[in-house]
Amino acid sequence: MRISKKSTNFAAAKNVELNSQFIMDKQTQMYVDAFMADLIKKNPGEQEFHQAVREVVESVAPMIMAYPYLREQKIMERIVEPERVIMFRVPWMDDQGEVQINRGYRVQMNSAIGPYKGGIRFHASVNLSIMKFLAFEQTFKNALTTLPMGGAKGGSDFSPRGKSDAEVMRFCQSFMTELQRHIGADTDVPAGDIGVGGREIGYMFGQYKRLRDEFTGTLTGKGQLWGGSLMRPEATGYGACYFAEAMLATRGESFEGKKVCISGAGNVAQFAAQKAMRLGAKVLTLSDSDGFIYDPEGLTEEKMAYVFELKNVRRGRIKEYVTKYPQAQYFAGERPWKIACDIAMPCATQNEIEKADAENLIKNGCFCVTEGANMPSTPEAIAVFQGAKILYSPGKASNAGGVATSGLEMTQNSMRLKWTAEEVDARLRTIMADIHAACLKYGTEEDGYINYVKGANIAGFMKVANSMVEQGLV
Repeated sequence: MRISKKSTNFAAAKNVELNSQFIMDKQTQMYVDAFMADLIKKNPGEQEFHQAVREVVESVAPMIMAYPYLREQKIMERIVEPERVIMFRVPWMDDQGEVQINRGYRVQMNSAIGPYKGGIRFHASVNLSIMKFLAFEQTFKNALTTLPMGGAKGGSDFSPRGKSDAEVMRFCQSFMTELQRHIGADTDVPAGDIGVGGREIGYMFGQYKRLRDEFTGTLTGKGQLWGGSLMRPEATGYGACYFAEAMLATRGESFEGKKVCISGAGNVAQFAAQKAMRLGAKVLTLSDSDGFIYDPEGLTEEKMAYVFELKNVRRGRIKEYVTKYPQAQYFAGERPWKIACDIAMPCATQNEIEKADAENLIKNGCFCVTEGANMPSTPEAIAVFQGAKILYSPGKASNAGGVATSGLEMTQNSMRLKWTAEEVDARLRTIMADIHAACLKYGTEEDGYINYVKGANIAGFMKVANSMVEQGLV
C-alpha cells in the first residue's frame, strides 16, 4: 500500500501498520532505538526528559513509519528541540538581610498551535531536565484540549516552604523582572504549578503590570477580583475525576461506593478528593512530601474544609490531620499505595508510583489509575498496569483540565468577560469528554483494551505535527 506524503488519512496509516505488522515492528523498534540514542547523546543526564520522550516516541513511531512526510521533515526531531530555553539568575534578599540566589527557567517548547502555555513550578527539585520534560508533556496535553495553546514550562529551584510572605514576594518580583521580557498575552502565558498558587501568581502579575505598564491576560490562575476565572482552582482535580468517570463508564462502573487513594494535599489533590466524594466515592488518603494519612472512615466535607484551611491558609503539614481526627493514621516517609483501594489518583509529583507500588495496587484490587500529576508513574509501573489490563490514564490526558480552564481564562480575558462557574464547568466537562473520545479513537486495541497512553500520544502528536508541516520549516 502506497501512502501519499501529504496524506492525513489516519485510517490508511492504521491499515498499513496492521498489514505489515511484523516488518513494521522491527523497523519501528530500530527507529525508536536510534532516535533515543541520538536524543540521549544530545541531552546527557536529563533522565526525566528522556523518559517523557521515550513514552511518546514509542507510541507514535508506527505513525511516523507509515507516513514518509513525517520522517522526511524530521517532525519528531524538531518537536524534541525546544524553540527557546531561557535560564536566568534570580537574586533576592531574605528577612535577615542576607542575599540569596536561585536559578530561573522558562522552556518554550512548541508554538505550532498557539502561544506558549504552561505552569511555573517553585520547588527545590527543579532543574533543566524536569523543565524540558514538563514542557514536552505540556505540548501534547494542550493539543488534546482542542484549544489553541502551545507548550511551555518554567520555574525555579526556590521553595516557598518555610518562607514568609515578604520573602516570597521579593523572590517573585525578582523572578518576574527577568521573565517579563519573554512572555505576553499572545506570546507565552504562564500559570501556576507546584509551589505556585494564588499568592505567587498575584505577586508575579503585580510586578509584570508594574514593569510593562499593561493589564493583560499574561498570567492565568489570577485572583477572582482581577481577571481570574471561576472554577480555575478546582479544574485540574475536577477534570481528572471527569476523565475517570468516562474511563469507568467503559466498564459499566462509576465512583459510587468505590474506595479511592489520592496522593498529594495541594490544589489538585484537594479538589480531586472533593469531587470524588461528591460522586459517591470514599476517599481514604492524602499525602505530602513527609508522609501520608489514612482515614479508614473516609474524608467528609467537614474534614476537607479542615484540609483546605490547613494547607491553604496555615500552610501546615498533612500529619496535623491525625491530631484533629485521631481515628486516622499517619505514615511518615511513605506513599499511600499500600492501602487497598479500587481507584488510585496520584496527584503529587513525577515518578511517585514505582513498579512495586503498581504491583501492590493491583494485588489489593485497584482496577483504575487516573493520573492527576505530571508523569507520576514510572515506565515499569505503567507496564504493570497495562499488563494487568486495568484502566490507566496518563497525566497528559487526565490532568489536562487545569490548563484547559487556563485557556478558558485566556478567552475571558481577551473578551473582557467573566463566565459563571456553571458555564466554565460545562466547558470543562465537554473538553474532558473530547479528550477521552480522542484516546478511544487512537488507543482502542484489537482485543478491545483501551491503551490511553497510545491514544493520547497519537492524538496530540498528529495535531502538532501536521500544524508544523503546514507552517513550513520554522
